[in-house]
Formats: sequence, C-alpha cells, structure tokens
Amino acid sequence: MIDKAALRFELKERRFALSLAERREKGCAITALAEEYLCSKQRILAYAAKDPEVETLVLINRLLAEGKMVAVPIIEKETRTLRLSRLESVRDLEPGTFNVPEPLSHELPVKPAEIEAVLLPLLGFDRAGNRIGYGAGYYDRFLSANPHLEKIGLAYSCQEVPEVPVEETDISLDAVITEEGIITF
Repeated sequence: MIDKAALRFELKERRFALSLAERREKGCAITALAEEYLCSKQRILAYAAKDPEVETLVLINRLLAEGKMVAVPIIEKETRTLRLSRLESVRDLEPGTFNVPEPLSHELPVKPAEIEAVLLPLLGFDRAGNRIGYGAGYYDRFLSANPHLEKIGLAYSCQEVPEVPVEETDISLDAVITEEGIITF
C-alpha cells in the first residue's frame, strides 16, 4: 500500500521543483484547455489558487467575461465543509482559511444545486481518475453530498502518478486538464 503522507510530500516537491516561469507557461496552456472544455458549462465552481497550484484567476476572469456564473468555495474550518459564493470579480478575493483566496467580505451565497461543474485543486492524480488532495477531505465531503457535479482536476503533468491510494471516502474525477491535454475518465 502506498503511503499517502509520503506521496503528498513527493507531489508537493514535484510542484515546487517547477520554476515560476514553467508554472506560468504550463498554466497558460491549462487555462486555454480548461476554457475550451468548459465552453458548454454556464455555472462553474472554481478554486482560487494559492501558489504553487495551477493558477485560476485568468481562467475565472475569462469565464466571467463570457457571462458565466462563477462561484468559489469558502472553507468552514469548524465544520470541515465548504460553502459557496458567487464571484463578481477576482478583486473581491482576500486571504482566508489556510491562506486560500476567498470572497469573505463580498460573499454572495450559492446553492450547490446551481452548479454544473467544479474545478478542483489537487496534489496528484492517476489514469483511473483518482485524485489525492491535501488530506483534510473538504472537497471529498462536498462532492459526496453533491454527486451531480462534473469533477475536473487542474494539474501540471508532473503531478501524475501510476497509482493514487484510494479510500472509501475518496471521490474520483471525471477529467483532468494538464498542459499536455485533457484526460477524461
């Protein structure tokens, strides 16, 4: 059995090994592919990235400019859940829980039923659609309660591993978008 903690450490190291220029170049390719992939979606839940995650602010701005409804999660640390807020501008984001950008002083509640697809941060993924996150389970709990959502991971290709260890509570992805292309499961 693969040790999740060791795998998380290795995957964090892989991401940090990418230079800022490499992350920007790969991020531009991921943004373009994600915009194309999401063309038929009108209501999207997107994470607001913190370094060195795949950057999402350019994508969020493009989706907003296309007239799409974009929501972002707000982390509720006490209940270990996510609540959703519609985002009118990336300027409304400020550092929140775990230093994740959140619209704390501009919150516009959104019900999960209003969302079609969710863009997920991740540390790693495999070709079976399994995702390894940061270990707190916020997204797995949210996705388990909202199975209607299309689950799309954004990652650098270096985050792919042969196998992600899976537990009963882990929710798999429908697709992963890397700088090398779109992988659907």
